[in-house]
Amino acid sequence: MQRAERAYSDNVAPIKSAPQIEYDAFARISRQLKITDQNRRKNYTAFVEALHANRKLWRILAIDVADKSNSLPQDLRAQIFFLAEFTDAHSKRVLSEDLSITPLTDINLAIMRGISTCEALT
Repeated sequence: MQRAERAYSDNVAPIKSAPQIEYDAFARISRQLKITDQNRRKNYTAFVEALHANRKLWRILAIDVADKSNSLPQDLRAQIFFLAEFTDAHSKRVLSEDLSITPLTDINLAIMRGISTCEALT
């Protein structure tokens, strides 16, 4: 009987909204960027992988906001697309010129704040 109850019990993890998933992605990647940046000299591969994950996230956002069916306001879509371009360009410079990742993590944090604000309104 207990096995039957467990089989049909509510063991499902709560479903996250799209903004929550986006927030989590930014948080996870930003944390990895900061951690790997601290050990950049010792484990350069991990740092490059974290930087690549951030660029990939921003590339996905750029593709999404470039889609005409995206429901965000046009000016916000343009700003996000610009940030994606900046993130890509700055990431290249981080690798080639050994620049700081702070602009990248600051942008991610700003996006996370925006997501939190929007999520609080819903």
